[in-house]
Amino acid sequence: MILFPAIDIRGGKAVRLVRGDYERETSYDDDPVVAARRWVDGGARWLHVVDLDGARAGEPVNLDHVRRIAAAVSVPVQLGGGLRDSKKVEEALSSGVERVVLGTAAVRDPDVAEAIAAAHGDRVVASVDSRSGKVAAEGWTEGTDIATAEVIAELVNRGLRRFVYTPVDVDGLMEGPDLDSLREVAATTDGDVIYSGGVGSLDDLRVLAGLGLDNLEGVIVGRALYEQRFTVAEARDALEP
Repeated sequence: MILFPAIDIRGGKAVRLVRGDYERETSYDDDPVVAARRWVDGGARWLHVVDLDGARAGEPVNLDHVRRIAAAVSVPVQLGGGLRDSKKVEEALSSGVERVVLGTAAVRDPDVAEAIAAAHGDRVVASVDSRSGKVAAEGWTEGTDIATAEVIAELVNRGLRRFVYTPVDVDGLMEGPDLDSLREVAATTDGDVIYSGGVGSLDDLRVLAGLGLDNLEGVIVGRALYEQRFTVAEARDALEP
């Protein structure tokens, strides 16, 4: 199982939000490249980067920083935030990232997501963020009445095969992952699932690794790494017993 250290960029800095709330932000690194190098030097095999400004604006805002990250590290990067049409996806891929993560576009316009997936295959990931079992969109600022499982099933039918799943209710709290909803999501698709949200300890990672979900590809961790609850190496050991 792969550890994906998270680098969320807002205002040019590496930050973390609590429960997706832009008013509850903690800034950790003035330069996101510093965070990227730290995680890769520690043993990270992938990086998960989110353009938080782009997620709110509806188009990428921090691609210059993304280019710098991709150039500074030797591991693949997946990028989400504001990628809502084919042109923006092309720009993101040209910045040097290996995968693009579609959030609002996947939820609001499955036709667009299908076309992008058809063009770029395994380089496309759908991000499904959930509050109380319903999908959240527009950079987590808007709720919907659409069931999480319903969205995933629709996207599977559209040809998407990899998903980032975040239960926003626990994200950033470091009080443990939402295991029940993860099991439900993993059962909805035989595509790969990357889990994000609530991880605060090595025991949380061991529990996730021990769920026995064959399609759980990896875990995204942000705040717990920044606050030194554990190292990248320790996290990898927990996920790769």
